[in-house]
This record gives sequence, C-alpha cells and structure tokens, in this order.
Amino acid sequence: MQRLGLFGGSFDPIHSGHLLMAQAAIEELQLDRLFFIPAARSPFKPDRQPAPDAQRAALIRLALAGQVCCEVDEQELHRQGTSYTIETIRDYARRFPKTELFYLVGADNVAKLNEWREAAELARLATFVAIPRPGEAPPMFPAPFRGRMLNGFPFGVSSSQIRARVRAGQSIQNLVPAAVAEAIGKLGLYR
Repeated sequence: MQRLGLFGGSFDPIHSGHLLMAQAAIEELQLDRLFFIPAARSPFKPDRQPAPDAQRAALIRLALAGQVCCEVDEQELHRQGTSYTIETIRDYARRFPKTELFYLVGADNVAKLNEWREAAELARLATFVAIPRPGEAPPMFPAPFRGRMLNGFPFGVSSSQIRARVRAGQSIQNLVPAAVAEAIGKLGLYR
C-alpha cells in the first residue's frame, strides 16, 4: 500500500522547521511521496492576509529544489477562499483510494483538531502526525484522531518569527533555505 504525506499550512514563508519535519516524516513514516499544500486562507486566521499565493508557492518550490519525493499541490490556492483540510483530504482519498494518508500538523494545532471542519471525517480518512516543539511535552491527540508523534528534529522557529525578523531588518540565514531568503529579499516580502 502506498503511503502519502500531506503537509498543509500557510507556509508564509516556508522555513527550515517545515523542511526538517518533512524529512522526519519521509524517513519515520516511510512515505512514498509528500505533498506540501499551501492554504489560500486559514479558517483560524481569518483577518491575516498572507503573502500572495503565487509567491508563497514559488518559495516552497525553491525550498524543495532537488527533493525527489516532495511536491507542491496548489489545489487550496486554486479553490481560493478559506481552506478547509477536509476538502483536500477527500480529494486525495478519492484520487488515491488504496493509499494510507498521513497529515502533518504543527504540534500547536493538535489540541484544536476537534475544532476543524468535519473533524470526525478527517480522523477517519487520515492519520495525523506532529513533532513536539523543543522543550514542550508531546501533545495528546484528541479522540477520535489517530495520531503519531515523530522523533524528528524539533526546531523552534515559526513563520511569524521569520516575518518579524525581516520587518526588523534582521538576518533569516539558516532559518530558511538560502534560495528562499534571497527570493524574500528580491520580492520585498514581509517588510
């Protein structure tokens, strides 16, 4: 049976923590492929306007250059409006019926999974996966979610920290891939 990883999020911008989580998931879950799925708009951040969709997708592609088992799936960007994970997971379950689906989330989202749209259906269709943040206890997955914690490479950085550093004129070197840092500078993002 094929094993697919789905990694949704704003990726505003993608950073080294995302990439380390992806690497851990590929290795520890023995994934055949991992799809990065940028959200058009998070239902939990309705007032926040992310960087333009095309630019966030381009930054993900730069970060994934040379990664043979990783791809970008822009379906949520094409749907526009608020992105609901259930729509994306249903699409994968339909397109890949004989596949085990793993959905990667930040550890800070685990406690809120029952608040996600059609949570029971989400829990039925995919196993949810997280890595605890450095210094934090692994979160407990709420019923009925099947959850798994990865050992991975806990890395204490967030996209909001990176945006704040760019606004403050501070370096983001080593927090994002070099090509992503260069593109953020050239595009004038997050200033």
